[in-house]
Amino acid sequence: MRTVAVVGAALSGLYAARELRDQGFGGRLVIIGDEDHPPYDRPPLSKDFLTGRTDEERLALCDAEERAALDAEWLLGVRARGLDAPGRSVLLDDGRAVRADGVVIATGASARRLPGRGLAGVHTLRTLDDARALRADLTRGTRRVVVIGGGFIGAETASACAALGHAVTVVEAAPLPLVPQLGAEMAAVCAGLHRRAGTALVTGASVAALHGTDAVTAVALRNGRILPADVVVVGIGAVPNTGWLAGSPLVVDDGVRCDHGCVTSLPHVVAVGDVARVDGTRAEHWTSATEQPRAAVANLLAGKTVRSAGTVPYFWSDQYGARIQFAGRRREGDTVHITEGGIVDGAPGADGLLARYRRDGRTTAVLAVDRPRPFARARRELLRAAEPARLAPS
Repeated sequence: MRTVAVVGAALSGLYAARELRDQGFGGRLVIIGDEDHPPYDRPPLSKDFLTGRTDEERLALCDAEERAALDAEWLLGVRARGLDAPGRSVLLDDGRAVRADGVVIATGASARRLPGRGLAGVHTLRTLDDARALRADLTRGTRRVVVIGGGFIGAETASACAALGHAVTVVEAAPLPLVPQLGAEMAAVCAGLHRRAGTALVTGASVAALHGTDAVTAVALRNGRILPADVVVVGIGAVPNTGWLAGSPLVVDDGVRCDHGCVTSLPHVVAVGDVARVDGTRAEHWTSATEQPRAAVANLLAGKTVRSAGTVPYFWSDQYGARIQFAGRRREGDTVHITEGGIVDGAPGADGLLARYRRDGRTTAVLAVDRPRPFARARRELLRAAEPARLAPS
């Protein structure tokens, strides 16, 4: 294999490039990114960057020295527009074609947007440019902020806006935020963090329209309620960036469909990160983006699946000064018990909590709020239990 193209210059693309060099690939390495920025860390965008505690320099995932050590060609600010499988080439929107014996798809996902015309003051939060624009809007005095969507990005953004002194309302279409991830019982406890911090939480409500002529002035809900707003943040999920693969032989179904080793229907093409649907599951988490490339690159260089990317899912979220951590796979019907700490007035107590999910007599997942050490032990238990499934048969 003489040339490998990594399409996507964010977290998973950078980790794939590192793995290629670490696993002995000495050929031409081309990294293609649609943003002008070198790789940067996205989780702080909705947290410390938004509040001004972190600057852009500290977001960088690699410095000039590491970039030089990778010995890669960086094509930034250019978008992939197609995959020519017979020609073994990645087609770019500036007319160029990058011929490659192997391709790593790491194009991530884009923020889902509300339909309708754009109004000033309406933001998504997925990229550094998004965060810059939102942060600028939040410095123009005290604002009435409406966050649409109570998932992790929405909750973290609401937390940051509240810390800056803005009046914040979170609108969630489901009966509670984070029910799919945490289950109803623990989702209710974590929802208590909003109320304890003074953030208004409106659940079971969907958005009918945004009001305003040039700039947003209010959010209209389908139940008739009107929420005045100077700033609106839309956090209603993300769509995998697969449009550029139209017409290719790859199977696209809520992401690029891969086997358990991140290998697509073409053995010389693998996919990692938010865009990859690995063994039927697409996981938009930092740990997936950093762990999948090791297996994906091993399989790419081998020309077949020799290693599994399966692992124990893990994610974390910082909200209102609390660190929420979750590991494992919760399913409907699992029971959940708080084994450390407790609940005070519907929210985690001052010393946090640790909750275990169980099914058929075994622990399937664990949730912690401000209990990092007990959580780390419980996560290691889950990892040890899952270890036999990590290696795929040759």
